[in-house]
Amino acid sequence: MTAANGDRPLRADARRNRDLVLASAMRLLSDASGGSGGGGGSPTLDAIAKNAGVGIGTLYRHFPTREALVEAVYRNELTAVCDAAPALLDELAPVDAARAWMDRYIDFMIAKQGMADALRAVIASGGNPYAHSRDLLGSAIRLLLDAGAADGALREDVDADDVLISISGVALAAGEPSMREQAGRLLDLLLDGLRYKP
Repeated sequence: MTAANGDRPLRADARRNRDLVLASAMRLLSDASGGSGGGGGSPTLDAIAKNAGVGIGTLYRHFPTREALVEAVYRNELTAVCDAAPALLDELAPVDAARAWMDRYIDFMIAKQGMADALRAVIASGGNPYAHSRDLLGSAIRLLLDAGAADGALREDVDADDVLISISGVALAAGEPSMREQAGRLLDLLLDGLRYKP
């Protein structure tokens, strides 16, 4: 992990503080809309720092602007979702790993909805938090599909981008926390389609 300016690696205590700020910002930003667009109000940077248990100066040392913080939160969560793919394959059979990963991605999409206003502000300021999202997600899905095809559990003719769009469609159609059970059933149907061999 490098410092915000990219000059040198962060010390352990600085890295811990950065991680605390990111976790706090994720919690408060994703709760800002009440999870369903119902205006809880956007948290202040002071509130995020206080929730993280650090001073506002510590927050600003790592994230000089609100937009920098929001973009870092989004990228951090996206990286965690994508990094989960190989970890799940180490623990589970490929089909089970794929299904567990789909759940993580849906949970990420639900949390991202709570951050929608903050992400729009990043884009309005000239940032692009989504710059590498599709490539990272596609690589994670490709890894899962290849593992499933190698052990004969999943079909070999599926495009990772098609799966990404399908899961994203589930998130759009049933992405409210109250619809999480239905989202799970839709993911089960998607996985059945990945198992089907024409």
